Amino acid sequence: MNKMKRPELLVPAANLEVLKTAVDYGADAVYIGGEEFGLRAKADNFSREEMEAGITYAHEHGVKVHVTVNILAHNYDLEGVRGYLEELRDIEPDALIIADPGIFTYAREICPDIDIHISTQANNTNWETYLFWYRLGAKRVVSARELSLTEIRQIREHIPEDMEIESFIHGAMCISYSGRCLLSNYFTGRDANHGACTHPCRWKYAVVEETRPGEYLPVYENERGTYIFNSRDLCMIEHIPEMIEAGIDSFKIEGRMKTALYVATVARTYRRAIDDLLCDPGSYREHMEWYREEIGKCTHRHFTTGFYFGKPTSETQIYDSSTYVSDHIYLGTVREVTPDGRAVFEQKNKFSTGDMIELMKRSCDDRQVRVMRLQDESGADMMSCPHSRQIIYATFSEIPEAGDIMRVRAASDGGTD
Repeated sequence: MNKMKRPELLVPAANLEVLKTAVDYGADAVYIGGEEFGLRAKADNFSREEMEAGITYAHEHGVKVHVTVNILAHNYDLEGVRGYLEELRDIEPDALIIADPGIFTYAREICPDIDIHISTQANNTNWETYLFWYRLGAKRVVSARELSLTEIRQIREHIPEDMEIESFIHGAMCISYSGRCLLSNYFTGRDANHGACTHPCRWKYAVVEETRPGEYLPVYENERGTYIFNSRDLCMIEHIPEMIEAGIDSFKIEGRMKTALYVATVARTYRRAIDDLLCDPGSYREHMEWYREEIGKCTHRHFTTGFYFGKPTSETQIYDSSTYVSDHIYLGTVREVTPDGRAVFEQKNKFSTGDMIELMKRSCDDRQVRVMRLQDESGADMMSCPHSRQIIYATFSEIPEAGDIMRVRAASDGGTD
């Protein structure tokens, strides 16, 4: 195999804690949203102060930060967008992710020194569209999820070498073309194109025949009913060579509302897979079972390769159960280790003294440890930590490291092992 170009691994972050996790676990770049004008209004998102802190942390570790400004703007948005772009100019992220031509125009005027990336929301499906944005000053275009690798390869052949292609490699898919969905607005008044999607594509639906009003006809796929709009999750861990060969510069992981465990698991797995491939393609093939097993440890739906190898069928893309596969439970991230070896963390889910848990490490050398002692901030002993967001001091059978993520395999009954 000829020497391959190293792609960027672009990882999402819902908040400052998750940004640091993404950086620590292998991201080359992180994309985040501010409190307005991004497409994830229900994410924690970043205040100006948090954004500044996140950019500083990322840059200290050689990682870039891209900020979403990718709503489809209405007239009443425009004045606020200008003020927000002026703030971003002062904060100096590495790139802005934009879908709307009006916002693009403002960004070119207000932030001339910040790269602009064109969001997948802009329906980027052909090389002339890429060239259109390039001539206007865009550095990168995010390909529509509906493109095959063959089409992306053709785009690469028709655009300048210094123009970048970003494509999704992992995460949730949308039933609507390039994510432009109207269902949420129709049902709830919350506009997906303004970042307030309620994900009605994950709801349960039935069919009603017009002469039988009120008679609901379920189309069964399992005991819970049918989910006729529900897509599987994208996973291209087995096809990284094909994505590099198609000319993709940046591999984008979806999930700006995901937990630190999800981000760490997916980022670490793709980081190792990319590095293995570029170092030794044989090593990449040799470790494939580990990648598959590890990527399955975070919450996900059943996987698909999306449109990359042609138009998907019902067996490979959509109409799947809305039930998530949740193999592991996130307990918390070790913030610091005290001189006497105790882990300090904010507890996310309940666990107890005597439990066996796993310390997930950046090095992939994960460790199974027993919980020997739990204490609250006052030093009082606890048999378990049942209250989410409580600060806990834990003694394990092995001293952890700051940044270790604590997780436990989910039991079949929904509890923990």
